[in-house]
Amino acid sequence: MNTPLNWGILSTGRIAGVFATGVARSQLGRVVAVASRTQPAADKFAAEFKVPRAHGTYQALLDDPAVSAVYIATPHPQHLEWIIRAAEAGKHVLCEKPLGLNRAEAMVAAQVCREHRVLLMEAYMYRCHPQTAKLVELVRGGAIGEVNLIQATFSFQAGFNAEARLWNNALAGGGILDVGGYPVSLARLMAGAAAGVPFLDPVAVTGAGHLHPQTGVDVYAAATLKFPNEVVAQVACGVGLGQDNSARIYGTGGWIHVPSPWIPPSEQAPCTFTLHRAGAAPEEISVPTPAHLYGLEADAFAAAVAAGATDVPQMSVADTLGNLAALDAWRAAVGLVYASEQPANFTHTHARRPLARRADAPMTYGTIAGVAQPVSRLVFGCDNQTTMPQGAAVWDDFVQRGGNAFDTAFQYWDGVMERLLGQWMRHRGNREQMVVIGKGAHTPFCTPEWLTTQLLLSLERLQTDHVDVYLMHRDNLDVPVGEFVDVLNEHVRAGRIRVFGGSNWTLARMNAANRYAQRKGLQGFGVLSNNFSLARMVQPPWADCVAASDPVSRKWLKKTQTPLLAWSSQARGFFTARAGRDQLADSELVRCWYSDDNFARRDRAVELAKAKGVSPINIAAAYVLSQPFPTFALIGPRQISETADSLGCLGVTLTPKEVAWLNLERVRR
Repeated sequence: MNTPLNWGILSTGRIAGVFATGVARSQLGRVVAVASRTQPAADKFAAEFKVPRAHGTYQALLDDPAVSAVYIATPHPQHLEWIIRAAEAGKHVLCEKPLGLNRAEAMVAAQVCREHRVLLMEAYMYRCHPQTAKLVELVRGGAIGEVNLIQATFSFQAGFNAEARLWNNALAGGGILDVGGYPVSLARLMAGAAAGVPFLDPVAVTGAGHLHPQTGVDVYAAATLKFPNEVVAQVACGVGLGQDNSARIYGTGGWIHVPSPWIPPSEQAPCTFTLHRAGAAPEEISVPTPAHLYGLEADAFAAAVAAGATDVPQMSVADTLGNLAALDAWRAAVGLVYASEQPANFTHTHARRPLARRADAPMTYGTIAGVAQPVSRLVFGCDNQTTMPQGAAVWDDFVQRGGNAFDTAFQYWDGVMERLLGQWMRHRGNREQMVVIGKGAHTPFCTPEWLTTQLLLSLERLQTDHVDVYLMHRDNLDVPVGEFVDVLNEHVRAGRIRVFGGSNWTLARMNAANRYAQRKGLQGFGVLSNNFSLARMVQPPWADCVAASDPVSRKWLKKTQTPLLAWSSQARGFFTARAGRDQLADSELVRCWYSDDNFARRDRAVELAKAKGVSPINIAAAYVLSQPFPTFALIGPRQISETADSLGCLGVTLTPKEVAWLNLERVRR
């Protein structure tokens, strides 16, 4: 770098001073500004660490044009808000660990930084030390044979003070988030080195710990992680118990003992650890350390900025997301949910600002007769958001991108989805702006009586007096169709349902229901929700599923103009890199979607995507939305990035000839 990276330090606590010292001794950076919540605190820090400019507010630092990168050193719960604001100000971000309170917060941070094209790194400084690189080299090179077991601990004993950061529930105190991430991250790093990849995520996490009876944070805790390559890790942490803060890596040919893995010596002091090989004397490995520990971190970050990289290789964003997922699982095993994460308390958005549609929101809309407001063409499937932080992250983002339609069901996660969605709408105050699609009466509870019982409970869970669209989740041929029409009309008259229809219903039963309704002067089935995608469903993913991709169904939909809510509209990943003729790892994908004609359609989607400069999955979704009848595509993102990718289909225009060509139909000249 010809020009040093100009740092601004946000917050003036102890760790901020340590970082300022490190940058002052770095090769590639300099601190040009500092900010505190008060001007006197900023002035004091600036004088002590010789920082040219001091700002009395955090926002003033972000507004400072001299600052190119921000080091965020606030308490844990404030990290995400200031990552977002820094990214929006165009500043690269190095954030103290943990990057967020949970994986959901880190996901939000990652997406915001990606969209604003700024670098993001979680500040695990030990990852930038030569000792860590040497450990990776030895493990990857087979110095101790096949790695089997990793043991790592970071724990100390601090005096209890309910108001102090380490013990305060409101400040996300406790050991797992403060220091537990170190041994977890080392375990994932070493397991990855053993497999020849940057890191591995565990396939199972179990744990136990002691929660403080007054504040509820973890005093000490331990966890066992199992990795896909059969490596097992035992990790421990604590803020109220001193332990041996070392790491041991055991293999079939020896083991490594690292006495100082987290804060190794720096600035000329040699760093040593011991390599034990079977049948040989212990070997002391000495690693030269040329710089300050935090200076090494600052230089690694500055080098990535200078190279125009999208990640800092020592601690990538994907690595951070995996680490926080493991910490989430560890906290769940211990029983630690912070008060701010509880659904009843989650009144805030992750950005700590009112929820609003973005000016550049790409969403388009359609209409469903009987639904008061326009309906977003993409409908968010609420079937995998099991915590409020996760649900709020993806749902807030969907609304910001213009989405307003949400699909859920009585049976999803034993009601968890409905409860979380209802709590989210209550806190956001946006129920009247949202289109809620509810489902019930799934086999074996597909009777008029169970329909009523489940609908009433769903409304209670959703904290609303009605659903905009109600779908019978399955059909029951043993029940005369008129009985279903009658009970559904009772709920329409009571105001509990606006529009109703069938999910996984055959055309014959739809026609029979509507003939009965017309004969009796009642409201009929106004929507259909069957599988519909460019790929034909070979085998149903669940029992009694019905598809509408066949020519007869498409002809019926075109004739009746019945709105179709298409589930698995993107064929559950068939048009992504997860699928391929030689990729057989996902057995459900193979069973449900692999066929010669589907791969022919996939090939054409790839070809057309290349010509239009979009992804194949965008072509597949655009196919669904380009039919000669009203369609709405149900999507089930687990990540904000998946939502963003899905919305790419809205900018794709397909001609009728392209639609037919994609579906392997003969195109008339």
